[in-house]
Order: sequence, then structure tokens, then C-alpha cells
Amino acid sequence: YFTCLKMLSETVGKMPIKFYAKGRKEAEPNSAFYLLKYRPNPQMTPTTFWTAVENNRNHFGNGYVWIQRKISRNGSENMGLWIMQSDCVTPIYDNTGIFGGQGKIYYQYTDPLDGEMYVFPEMDVLHFKTSMTLDGLTGIPVRDMLGDVVEGASQSQQYMSNLYKGGMTASMALQYSGEIDESRIKLLQKKYDKYLSGPKNAGKIVPVPAGMQLQPLNYKLTDAQFFELKKYTALQIAGAFGVKPNQINDYEKSSYANSEMQQLSFLVDTMLFPLKQYEEELTYKLYIGTDKSCKFNEKAILRTDSKTQMEILAQGVQNGMRKVNEARELLDLPRDPDGDVLLMNGNFIPVKMAGEQYKKGETSA
Repeated sequence: YFTCLKMLSETVGKMPIKFYAKGRKEAEPNSAFYLLKYRPNPQMTPTTFWTAVENNRNHFGNGYVWIQRKISRNGSENMGLWIMQSDCVTPIYDNTGIFGGQGKIYYQYTDPLDGEMYVFPEMDVLHFKTSMTLDGLTGIPVRDMLGDVVEGASQSQQYMSNLYKGGMTASMALQYSGEIDESRIKLLQKKYDKYLSGPKNAGKIVPVPAGMQLQPLNYKLTDAQFFELKKYTALQIAGAFGVKPNQINDYEKSSYANSEMQQLSFLVDTMLFPLKQYEEELTYKLYIGTDKSCKFNEKAILRTDSKTQMEILAQGVQNGMRKVNEARELLDLPRDPDGDVLLMNGNFIPVKMAGEQYKKGETSA
């Protein structure tokens, strides 16, 4: 469960955000640009910020971010983005207009530090949900969908922990003849617990008084298919998150050759939904009334080996799809003064001109 949380949150955290204006041109920097690219608030970097938001979204079903704005004569300016603890937020649908906007959504937030309660309008809160939602307003946590599975996994882990603490020693029955009072039984239990429990006593010889015999109550993990069941449980949890088996260290059906394909599958099947949701919510509430938009750069997690990367960039530059400076930026190289021009092979001609070069001596009427 925590491996899946770590995988999803770190994937979102390491993807930079790009900003576009109409026509897919790079947008001019503004207050939202600086918050998303450099510092959402004084305490967090963008990486830490988005990692925390994604953890809240998956663990609680909903991630909330308050947009701190400053209203001036020139309009509103985004001053900061602050994470709201998901278990302290209650979305409210105002169907009667109590807060002044009938049919609108408000967010009630109780600050866990000072106990103060705040109510924010919908446009001041970024709200990110899991894909499992029945009303479209709030998401259902993955742990609620997998309640029995997660509880069983927790109990199995606790069982293993108790075995390790006991030195992997099975329970034993002490056989004896005759009558022994309760006080004597407690003394014997205390004595053998001292000799038998704990990893420090593993493999030691235990003295047994004459007339008594220790009989182990063997319960083999292999007989119960304990590890097979545990593995199946892990795959169930990973499947609910959309995480691939190789990402939770199950390499039975993985190889180095198909690792890049698995990464692409993870992006398309798992990450595309939350990323699209992030982009839509950020564009709608941070770029109100503009033609600007923001987009996560998913290519950050699809990087190939150096040779393949150079071949792809070279083909893009030679065929006029990338500028030289765009390719250099992806390689973390400085820009060149002459590198903002699209290049093309001079042998290429428009389709409608195909065959023109073979016509000789023809003159137009």
C-alpha cells in the first residue's frame, strides 16, 4: 500500500509543469507561473508540494489546495498555494443559498493547529479526486475500496512480526504427569518463555525437568500458502492503484527489454487520468478568463538511454520538428544564438510539386 502511494506521489512530484498560450506557444510568466514552477508557498518546493497533494488524493480520496489571492485594482493576483489537510475539509453543496451562492460549492476547513473554521468558495480551492467517485464531487479513498484486503495484509504482517520477535519459534505444549497448581504452571510458563522466546534464543538448547516433555505445535507457513496469499494480496492492492507488478518488485513477467514499454503503459493506464485532472483544475482556477493553460511534462518519466535519446533529438531537428535550442535544453545544454530556427533537408519538396523536377524544356502557354 505504501509502495503504491510512494510510486504515484513521486511520479507526480518529479514532472515539471509547462505553460502555454493559444496556439501551443510558451505563455508569458505571471503569478501562477512562478507559484507552480518555483515556489507554491514559502515552505515547499514544487516537488514536495505535488508529492503531498498526490498522497492526500490517494490516501483520503481527495486532495485540497487553498489558493491565496490578493485583490487589487488590476484584478486578483495569486499569492500562494497551501495544502489543506484532507481529513479537515468538508465540501458543502449550497442548495439554498446560505453562503450567498445558491447551487454553488463551498469548502469548510477546520485548521488543526488553532481550531479555527474557514469557509472558502469553490474558485479558491483546487480539488483533486480519485477516479472512484459516485457523485462527481468527492472521491472514494482506495483504502475504503480495499478495506478487507488491506486489513488482511496488515494482520499477516503483524503475524510475521510476532514470529520474528519470538525468534521464529513455534508454540509448544509442555507434557507432564501428575497434578500441578496454577502458581506452578505460571512459573513454568515464565521460565520457558525466557528460554524460548526472542531471536537471541534461536537454536539454543532448553533444559527440561525429568518427567516433562516439550512438544512443538508446528504450523508451517508453506502449508498455509502464506507467502502465495501475501503476494496475491499485494497484487490486488497494486491493481487498485493502477501500479504495475514490476513497480512493486514483482519481476516474474518483466525484463529489461520491456521495461520501457511497461513505463509507457504505466503513464497511459495509470497516470494519464490524475495528470489530466490536475491540468484541467489548475487551468480553470488559476488562469481564469485567459487563453493560457498548463501541462505536466510527462516526458520526464519516459527518458530512454543516451544513444536512443540523441537519435530521436537528431531526427526531430533534421526533419524540422524541433529547433536546435529545444533539443539542447532537453540535454541540459546552454542555448545557442542561432538555434531558434527550424531546419529542413533541402531535398524535400511539397507533395503537389512531385515530378516537377523531371520536366525539361516545357514553357507555359
